[in-house]
Amino acid sequence: MDSMERTVVRCAEGHVFSTATFPMQNLGAGRIGPGRLLRCPRCARLRHAVPVAVTAGAGGRV
Repeated sequence: MDSMERTVVRCAEGHVFSTATFPMQNLGAGRIGPGRLLRCPRCARLRHAVPVAVTAGAGGRV
């Protein structure tokens, strides 16, 4: 089982995907403003990604 919390993010190219979150550990060199530098699984490039607001209508998860 995956016990890590997941966050839905959108990369600079507009691809939406989920990633594991690391509370209080995302303040390293890869952090820029409200987003982070992540490798996008769709375009396989290092991209700036920001959290996506998930509503209750999207599968009942907030």
